[in-house]
Amino acid sequence: KYLGYNENMNVERGERMNFTFTTKYNKETIIALAEALRKTLRQKRGKRSRMFGVLIALAGIWLMMKDGFVLDWRTIVTALAVFVLLTPNLWEDRLNARVAMKRMVKGLESSTTTFTEENYFSATELGDTTWSYEKVTAIAEMEHYFVFLFDSNHGQVYDKRNLSGGTVEEFRKFIAEKTGKEVAFLKY
Repeated sequence: KYLGYNENMNVERGERMNFTFTTKYNKETIIALAEALRKTLRQKRGKRSRMFGVLIALAGIWLMMKDGFVLDWRTIVTALAVFVLLTPNLWEDRLNARVAMKRMVKGLESSTTTFTEENYFSATELGDTTWSYEKVTAIAEMEHYFVFLFDSNHGQVYDKRNLSGGTVEEFRKFIAEKTGKEVAFLKY
């Protein structure tokens, strides 16, 4: 019995089985969350800031090379500025994941989540939480994960490799129906 629900509800009585995911929130899952946010809810803002960073970096490179390459203090400062501008563009998801991991509250590293007809429940070391399907803004599917997004900074990750109660295809159909959101497949 899990949070008042039997995970293996009696199908013979016509009751639907619940879907259950067990997810470890580690570096891989948090990077997947960061990527899903970047490719969906942050897409427009992210493209503008990345383009701005690249343009400024290109201007810096042009300034370093316009009179021929000379290794002096201006070249070193410009090279460092170019590096600082390009680093977030190249490793944005990993940097965001690193910050998120440092902010993660102890006890939330592992979650068991059960999806029912009415809502879904997450159990962690810190306690149990009931979630409404209406709160989900977008759903992304990646090779190993389903990612629920609530706003441009918050989401939940569910590891498809640890799904019980049905198949990935059945869950995809179920969650699209419950949330009214199309599941967007993202390459990882």
